[in-house]
Amino acid sequence: MKKMFSLGAAMVCVAGFPRLAGAGELPESEVSADSLSVELKGVEITANRAGVKTPVAFTNVDKRQIARVNDGRDVPSLLEMTPSVVSTSDAGGGIGYSGLRVRGSDASRINITANGVPINDSESHNVYWVNMPDLVSSVRDIQVQRGAGTSANGAGAFGASVNMLTDAPSAVPSASVSASYGSFNSNKQTIKVSSGMFGDHWSADVRFSHIGSDGYIDRAFSKLWSYMGQLAYRGDNMSLRLLAFGGKERTYMAWDYASKEDMERYGRRYNPCGKYTAANGETAFYADQCDNFTQHHFQLLLTQGLGQRVTLNAALHYTKGDGYYDQYKTGRTLAEYGLHPFVDADGNTVTKSDLIRLKNNDNDFGGGMVNARYQGASLSLTLGASANWHRGNHFGQIKWVRNYVGEINPLQQYYHNTGRKFDSNVYLRADYDIAGGLSAYGDLQYRHMHYTIRGASDNFDWAADDMARLDIHRDWNFFNPKLGIAYNKGGHRAYLSWSVAHKEPTRDNFTDSDPGHYPEAERMFDYEAGYSYAGRLFSAGVNLYMMDYKDQLVVTGQLSDTGNAISVNVPESYRMGVEFQGALRPVDWFDWQVNATLSRNRIRNFVEYIYEDEWTNPIAFDRGDTPIAFSPDFIMHNAFNFHVAGFEASLISRYVSSQYMNNAKSREAKLDSYFVSDLMLAYVFKSVPSVKELRLGFTIYNLFNEKYCNNGYSGAGYSIEDGKPVIYRYAGYAAQATTNVLATVTLSF
Repeated sequence: MKKMFSLGAAMVCVAGFPRLAGAGELPESEVSADSLSVELKGVEITANRAGVKTPVAFTNVDKRQIARVNDGRDVPSLLEMTPSVVSTSDAGGGIGYSGLRVRGSDASRINITANGVPINDSESHNVYWVNMPDLVSSVRDIQVQRGAGTSANGAGAFGASVNMLTDAPSAVPSASVSASYGSFNSNKQTIKVSSGMFGDHWSADVRFSHIGSDGYIDRAFSKLWSYMGQLAYRGDNMSLRLLAFGGKERTYMAWDYASKEDMERYGRRYNPCGKYTAANGETAFYADQCDNFTQHHFQLLLTQGLGQRVTLNAALHYTKGDGYYDQYKTGRTLAEYGLHPFVDADGNTVTKSDLIRLKNNDNDFGGGMVNARYQGASLSLTLGASANWHRGNHFGQIKWVRNYVGEINPLQQYYHNTGRKFDSNVYLRADYDIAGGLSAYGDLQYRHMHYTIRGASDNFDWAADDMARLDIHRDWNFFNPKLGIAYNKGGHRAYLSWSVAHKEPTRDNFTDSDPGHYPEAERMFDYEAGYSYAGRLFSAGVNLYMMDYKDQLVVTGQLSDTGNAISVNVPESYRMGVEFQGALRPVDWFDWQVNATLSRNRIRNFVEYIYEDEWTNPIAFDRGDTPIAFSPDFIMHNAFNFHVAGFEASLISRYVSSQYMNNAKSREAKLDSYFVSDLMLAYVFKSVPSVKELRLGFTIYNLFNEKYCNNGYSGAGYSIEDGKPVIYRYAGYAAQATTNVLATVTLSF
């Protein structure tokens, strides 16, 4: 009943959400605030960008739209109103560890780039937004492509790609200061300064930011710092940019989540991370149960015109990441950490004890890419190539052991392994105008990878009585063709495409598997068909998609010899659906936007494995066709916009249907549907002395106080009772914040 009331309220309230481009975009008649300054032509590796002639589904989010919602929350929260997108937050308030899913695919299956440079970690394929806090304050626009898209560099796009372009240098001096503060002590401070042109050719820009929050979940605090700097040179028919951006984060863990029983006992904000029993018998929480990481990105970007029709883009890049997490573990077997049993003061032999471990990650990632584009009257050709290398140094250390008797070196290592990866690709892309608004599209990519992992794993091999050894050597060669046709004329756009995408296994797919059962690469056939119309009064669009997977890696419940859950290739699975977008602007001061996705996401003939006491004697269950985990069947986003005389008001709403946290369609591992609305208010002052613009914003998140969870985990096992197996299941849930507020002030000079 409450959800129905909230839905009804959203449909009758007047408010607004920043307009999102794409199939449902209205033509934009407003003049950009940035249009008062003269921008240098940006240096962009734009080969992975889609245009109206590209037969893919995409949404553009420009700088003004980003600025309206940029109050300190992470990128997933800022993109959650785009079609088929669901965001998650471990801390519950959008600051700290957060995640992004598109069409049910998580970040490890989404290709993410900045200026064409891969951002996904080469081994895990994940993107940790917390390592790049407030990056959006230096981002010009973001394009979200759904499906296989046009990804040219980095991890394969198996659900979507997110392409970010950083700010172009400004030709005139400028500065801005912004600050936010709200519930849970959430706060953000940002300073940006641009030199404008000097010496006829040069310009410089710099940004510094701090973001902090106590988090909605107990102790789930975040302390984040970031920077961005660029030095640009512009000459005749060329431009060169040197960028450096990065961040440092310290975040208390909140990724263990809480069971429903714990929430009933301790409240929704309960955080089990770091829990232990102190020497006096009382429950305590380890104060340093934190993730600590520093990451720096460096990019050198060149654009050179070669005559009237050819443009050369080139880039060199290097990323350095270094950090660890500090974790209290209770009742751990000492042998798993390279420690010997000891005899305590009472003469008892102790084989298990509490300890504190550090898990370290030291990464280097670098490479280069180049593409040349020919733009003719009816033919556009892009030829490109890239080569990237990665070294990941992984090691664990013991910081402390309760009551340990014997030799222990300070921070002694108990495992150490190194992953090395070389990734290269070449591609040729063409757009050809046939006649009358009809065009053809082709994209041929060849990708080669070489990957090795050597050393001692963090998993203990009980048969060998030692840490499991890693000696992995794999090569992959992928051919990824994309073909399509498009029609654009008189506000009408239609397209049809077929694409092939491949994706190699992640590091964990190898380290958690048995040597004799290493995973294989995945393949996807992506079929897309869409139509949209954009007019002055209204716009509407529809996109049909079918993503057919072969050998998709999913969790089946199977365990490796070291007891870790492993991902297994399933022969057949698919995602299919229809995406709707619409917008209506009956008057200049009001518009209404809505998008929705209705989908079916299934694994064919799924077999689940459940172990006795979650460790031995597996039994198999044929579950038939089952929903893919974390893949809701229905997603809807709704926005009412009101804007007049500098005043803006927004009521935005999102509905996500129920979803499962495992692939077995288990009732005990289900996330309930939720409907959440946010009210955004802002006023822009244009006539403040010595200030170009003053913007005041105030947002009420979760206006109707919905109590919901949008992420979690699940597990299962069985015990023998009366000679028969009795299955038990358990789950943890990521509770999200109830009604909370954030206020923002921004001054531009």
